[in-house]
Amino acid sequence: MPATGRPSDAAGASSRSAGTATGTGEPDGAFGDTAGTNPRAATIGYVAMDVADSESVRAAFDEARSLAGTIDILVNNAGQAESAPLARTDDALWRQMLDVNLSGSFFCMRAALPDMVDAGWGRIVNIASTAGLIGYGYTAAYCASKHGVIGLTRAVALEVATKGVTVNAVCPGFTETDLLTDAVDNIVAKTGRDAAQVQRDLASLNPQKRLVKPDEVANAVLWLCMPGSDAMNGQSLAVAGGEVM
Repeated sequence: MPATGRPSDAAGASSRSAGTATGTGEPDGAFGDTAGTNPRAATIGYVAMDVADSESVRAAFDEARSLAGTIDILVNNAGQAESAPLARTDDALWRQMLDVNLSGSFFCMRAALPDMVDAGWGRIVNIASTAGLIGYGYTAAYCASKHGVIGLTRAVALEVATKGVTVNAVCPGFTETDLLTDAVDNIVAKTGRDAAQVQRDLASLNPQKRLVKPDEVANAVLWLCMPGSDAMNGQSLAVAGGEVM
């Protein structure tokens, strides 16, 4: 995440082994100058963690603070997706979805929130999914984990509503990421269908008849962290072309 006028930390990755990006930026700049032309421009670093391990998260956030100071922005973007019929959803798959998608968000929020409350300002954005707003067949564990993320978002948003901190969720539909590629490969392996047709079928769920672009999700996250978004709190913002209303 670019800096938004305060030193910022954003936790995010696309798998269980996540990274915390640490950034410091010029308060009055338009989100910093990473090209190096401004000596006070944003600098970016990272530390690694396993978001499903609370001790790993605690240690990583402590290291992030030592690199960049207090944490003002948290974007929980680590996630995994697996599908199976309920009867074939074993204990390991169930725990994996909840550990990474739900517990990971909880651990990171718990680690970051005290800095924000002490400062009287902060932004938390949890990357959920349209699967947290509606159900999809054969994804019971994934849907449960993402519904949990939205419930967690709403609860904490109310808890900190008077403390200058906002907590929101962004809920992408099917998006052009490695996660989608893995999902398509999984469907092809199980059904023998053509990969291109599977992708078209997934895109057809979007009323715009296309896949969401990663930048469209990132822009929604950025807006929720910008000045002027203060009244957005406890919301689940779907980025899905109208699939969910």
